[in-house]
Amino acid sequence: MSSSRLSHSSNTSGRSRHSARIIAQTTVDAKLHADFEESGSSFDYSSSVRISGEQQPRSDKVTTAYLHNIQKGKFIQPFGCLLALDEKTYKVIAYSENAPEMLTMVSHAVPSVGDHPVIGIGTDIKTIFTPPSSSALLKALGIGEVSLLNPILVHCKTSGKPFYAIIHRVTGSLIIDFEPVKPYEVPMTAAGALQSYKLAAKAITCLQSLPSGSMERLCDTMVQEVFELTGYDRVMTYKFHDDDHGEVVSEITKPGLEPYLGLHYPATDIPQAARFLFMKNKVRMIVDCRAKHVKVFQDEKLPFDLTLCGSTLRAPHSCHLQYMENMNSIASLVMAVIVNDGDEEGDSTDPAQPQQKRKRLWGLVVCHNTIPRFVPFPLRYACEFLAQVFAIHVNKELELENQIIEKNILRTQTLLCDMLMRDSPVGIVSQSPNIMDLVKCEGAALLYKSKIWKLGVTPSDFQLHEIASWLSEYHMDSTGLSTDSLYDAGFPGALTFGDVVCGMAAVRITPMDMLFWFRSHTAAEIRWGGAKHEPGEKDDDRKMHPRSSFKAFLEVVKRRSLPWKDYEMDAIHSLQLILRNANKDIEPTDVNTNAIHSKLSDLKIEGMQELEAVTSEMVRLIETATVPILAVDVDGLVNGWNMKIAELTGLPVDNAIRKHLLTLVEDSSVETVKNMLFLALQGKEEKNIQFQIKTLLPEAGPISLVVNSCANRDLHENVVGVCFVAQDVTGQKIVMDKFTRIEGDYKAIVQNPNPLIPPIFGMDEFGCCSEWNPAMTKLTGWKRDEVVDKMLLGEVFATHIACCRLKNQESSVNLGVILNNAMTGHEPEKVPFGFFARGGKYVECLLCVNKKLDRQGAVTGVFCFLQLPSHELQQALHVQRLSEQTAMKRLKALAYLKRQIRNPLSGIIFSRKMMEGTELGPEQKGLLQTSTLCQHQLSKILDDSDLQSIIDGYLDLEMVEFTLHEVLVASISQVMLKSNGKGIRVVNDTAEEVTSETLYGDSVRLQQVLADFLLISVNFTPNGGQLVVVASLTKDQLGQSVHLAHLELRITHAGGGVPESLLNQMFESDADASEEGISLLISRRLVKLMNGDIQYLREAGRSTFIVTVELAAANRSRT
Repeated sequence: MSSSRLSHSSNTSGRSRHSARIIAQTTVDAKLHADFEESGSSFDYSSSVRISGEQQPRSDKVTTAYLHNIQKGKFIQPFGCLLALDEKTYKVIAYSENAPEMLTMVSHAVPSVGDHPVIGIGTDIKTIFTPPSSSALLKALGIGEVSLLNPILVHCKTSGKPFYAIIHRVTGSLIIDFEPVKPYEVPMTAAGALQSYKLAAKAITCLQSLPSGSMERLCDTMVQEVFELTGYDRVMTYKFHDDDHGEVVSEITKPGLEPYLGLHYPATDIPQAARFLFMKNKVRMIVDCRAKHVKVFQDEKLPFDLTLCGSTLRAPHSCHLQYMENMNSIASLVMAVIVNDGDEEGDSTDPAQPQQKRKRLWGLVVCHNTIPRFVPFPLRYACEFLAQVFAIHVNKELELENQIIEKNILRTQTLLCDMLMRDSPVGIVSQSPNIMDLVKCEGAALLYKSKIWKLGVTPSDFQLHEIASWLSEYHMDSTGLSTDSLYDAGFPGALTFGDVVCGMAAVRITPMDMLFWFRSHTAAEIRWGGAKHEPGEKDDDRKMHPRSSFKAFLEVVKRRSLPWKDYEMDAIHSLQLILRNANKDIEPTDVNTNAIHSKLSDLKIEGMQELEAVTSEMVRLIETATVPILAVDVDGLVNGWNMKIAELTGLPVDNAIRKHLLTLVEDSSVETVKNMLFLALQGKEEKNIQFQIKTLLPEAGPISLVVNSCANRDLHENVVGVCFVAQDVTGQKIVMDKFTRIEGDYKAIVQNPNPLIPPIFGMDEFGCCSEWNPAMTKLTGWKRDEVVDKMLLGEVFATHIACCRLKNQESSVNLGVILNNAMTGHEPEKVPFGFFARGGKYVECLLCVNKKLDRQGAVTGVFCFLQLPSHELQQALHVQRLSEQTAMKRLKALAYLKRQIRNPLSGIIFSRKMMEGTELGPEQKGLLQTSTLCQHQLSKILDDSDLQSIIDGYLDLEMVEFTLHEVLVASISQVMLKSNGKGIRVVNDTAEEVTSETLYGDSVRLQQVLADFLLISVNFTPNGGQLVVVASLTKDQLGQSVHLAHLELRITHAGGGVPESLLNQMFESDADASEEGISLLISRRLVKLMNGDIQYLREAGRSTFIVTVELAAANRSRT
């Protein structure tokens, strides 16, 4: 950002500022290039860059001439030749000086009969090439999007030499670049784009296999793949920053070359005009910067100058050639990385008009070579496609980074608001986190009621008051200001700050109170990576060399900070609004807690009956759904099996329940289902996964299902199971398998109107649409004869002018990858696909692409199946959502009940505290203490909202001091009512020296465990029996003051003991466990957390629970 701006942050204003910066930078570029042309060998690059920021260009004529030279240049590189044709007559209207020699020179190896064609203005293109080549050219020239067929292999009529013809259209004419096919190349005869995809297949697969979350890893992988693909000496990823300067963020070189990793370059190093051209012509090759350029002659009668911006042969500017020479980079190949920029354009809600996202040039992938290097067009096309895939992943990483940043800012805002409620507004600077955590800065300050609070690196108090006065005088009409240069913003005292403070964001809380954030100069943010920068190291500053460029950049930015990003200003403004509102309502408002409690008390659970009715209806809908639905618990055991899945498999509901899902699927699908289960239980829901399930029906094969997994969650978002909503595609799979196996004539299947046959379209080896069945016609509205023989990718499916328009460039790239994978023999996979049909309706489906083979097994094209979600599947998904809502209502009802229990519990606590204030005898105090311990246990249990975390062992235990006597008394008291009712005598036979021992651990959890085992023992003790509790304690010394105490408690009761089935529930997590079983399971898990375990011993006439735990004990000093 080169100037200050009033404090606001809309995307529109951001784009306007960027456009203004581009215009300003273009004039600087023009002046620099004009200086170079005039100065020649005396050109001082560092001085030009430095001065350009301080002086205006000499005139608008300089800029106009510069842009005209860039766009209307009349020279090409000599590695090929060029012809321009009239788009109506296909006759030559311009040609390069070397075209006659390259295209008409006679080869002695090829006999020639008759006159040789002469290339000049008015020459008919058909006279230069062989008849098949002329036909191919004319066919391509007749297509609207001529570049779709690039490159076209042609042969000269006289010499027979092969050339790649690369065509593009400009206003009123067609430009054709001809590049010779080298002898070592295997000429391409198929559609250029399709063949080029194959060259990049490995690199694309490598990029797509990378996990998200690391831009550095993505860039490193890209340069490595391009390095291997192209063979250049150096490959770099060059990123443009917000102020248009560049940085090398990733690099790989051959040994012996000086690394450029980490170097920054001023915006003038890559002019704005060149960046504009990269947006149009995404790959640029310079074969030899020392080679002499070739002039292009055009018909003098033409009313306009031809533009060569889209030509692959366009000659580079002399200034850039000198720059390459100084770097010892003789050849280069550059790929544009274009990503989405901000919000989608327009506000149209018409589905027939898909919104296109604004694009921006994020950076470049740059290849350098120390000797001349020529890369054939097919490989360059592959690089362009690879760059598009790379850009998609860069865009995803940028979105992920922004989400993380915005999430962190939101979290910080929340914390700051919390501070604000406690200590307004000083808390946001006096406590942690503070306002410096909101955005990246070196310092921050609060001016409030004439007092100043400072954090980090800031101006002095006097200087802060000066800034506040300056803002009040010159920017009183705005709510604040943000700038990357206080000097450029016009603050008189900016130079006194030095490099410490350059940028500032300031907002008003009141007319007199303000918040400030400060940033230091950008040079502090620059690091050298790989290249060591010595203070005494000297360069020839007048040469246009990267090291000199770097020094020039340091000069340019010494009074600037990093620009303030829009999301940072949004965060600052959000805090500003909160502070301003808080200032208006500075007097605290009393919350009528009595009214709230009154409303809570009025809540009734009469809605439970309605909830049960809704639940019953949901269950009925799922059971009678016309699509298969099944569900499993966290262990993979089936707990849901509707009538449709039972009908398809022949397996009744009763037989399916409690079986493991993996035992019900075909062996070939076990890994797929296992992986889907694993991901779903982690909360990652997958869609459109196909697997086969076994069937018990006679003479029936396995059932093919396409399944969506839905994680079932409890109130606290913990996954408690998985539901699978499926669609039976067995019939379609049979058709597809038959279609895949068939050889020769398959039109009978494709053109069959049978509704079982899904929409099918095909592509031949040249990239043209070869099939379009009736189902496709019905789905898209396009007839077969309207699409067959058109380019499938580009004319049938494309982002702009096409039969079936795709949503965005990413969809087009992904479709190209899928088609290429099938052509190269990859196993077919189902992927989400979408397009706009003829009527404007957006169609979402699954796409499966299979290769098509001839009788010899050679790939002759692909055929594509579309799978549409059935109405039944959509209805089933709706039922699934209703079911989840019902489950959530149940959990809310449970939460309500737990909340209501706390009310009487609060009353009990209050009564206990009142009693503590009265005179009590020793026995009464003991009973009160027991009541207190039981109340603590109840509170702890009410806080256990996530039982699964306890079962899984994720629970933090407390460490408090207690005696075993307290725990035993409180635990036994909880079973006394029941034991007295059954006439059971409970005996505590523990020695006093054990019960009086001071222990350290979680006494409440130990009390909970003992109470559970005591209650189970009482339940299974016959009337009139006896229950004995005995504890023993052994200690291991860990140090001078601490012992490890091994506590063993035995609860022995008379009778036949606890049933085996109930004991099994204590040792195994069972979804159908009883209340007693769950209680035993939880208790055992708690004991395991205490490094102990449970045993159950049966003897003649009696049984014993043996509970062992580890605690800490104090080492009593001996006297």
